[in-house]
Amino acid sequence: MWTAARQMLSSCLAVWPGCGKVVGVPGTTPNRRLGAAGSKSRLRLVDAAERLLLEEGYAAVTSRRVATQAGLKPQLVHYYFRTMDDLFLEVFRRRADENLARFERSIAEDGSLRSLWELNADPRGNAFSIEFVALANHRKAIRQEIARYAERFRVAQLDAVRRALAVAGVSEDQLPPVVGLLLMTGLAQVLGLEQRLGVTTGHRATRRFVDAALGRLESEGVRGAAPEAGGAGGDRTAPA
Repeated sequence: MWTAARQMLSSCLAVWPGCGKVVGVPGTTPNRRLGAAGSKSRLRLVDAAERLLLEEGYAAVTSRRVATQAGLKPQLVHYYFRTMDDLFLEVFRRRADENLARFERSIAEDGSLRSLWELNADPRGNAFSIEFVALANHRKAIRQEIARYAERFRVAQLDAVRRALAVAGVSEDQLPPVVGLLLMTGLAQVLGLEQRLGVTTGHRATRRFVDAALGRLESEGVRGAAPEAGGAGGDRTAPA
């Protein structure tokens, strides 16, 4: 009996290289080592994934396509990222952090409503958001990360909109800042989504209308601030 068992085991080991290895418990993640976070190869993979996402959509972002785009071997994708979700999260977090920093710099330089509109209407930023929202429908971890960032970004935007409306002379009774923010971001996202689909009917007229409305608000804001800037009554005589 023992002789037969040994013969069976020997045959198994000869035919199947994996026979006799310890089998992991289902559902557990191997504690394997990952590549360095600051590696140039890792950065190339993240850059490649973002390019594919923007140019061809999230469905094109596979480990093989990313590696080819980066000029690296496919196995390196999983050397630096345990799963494709981890790669997507890295792409999202990097761009989200850059976007928030750019927003803060722009608002510090020009906190006007026009500046806020232009930031929200950025075509590349909208394309990025659209792809990740679509991806989030299938990936819970990514959906949670997008929601966390969106809440953080909304707080910063809301503060900027509140101040911009006050400068433009628009009271919170006339237009609550949060409503103004959602109208602005919602319209920008719809335009971005339709443009990505190739639908542009009405876009030019809408952008002209928004531009004119912002111009009127800016003009009224300047007029409203003139008396304070000019002292009592705002009646200053221009120098000859």
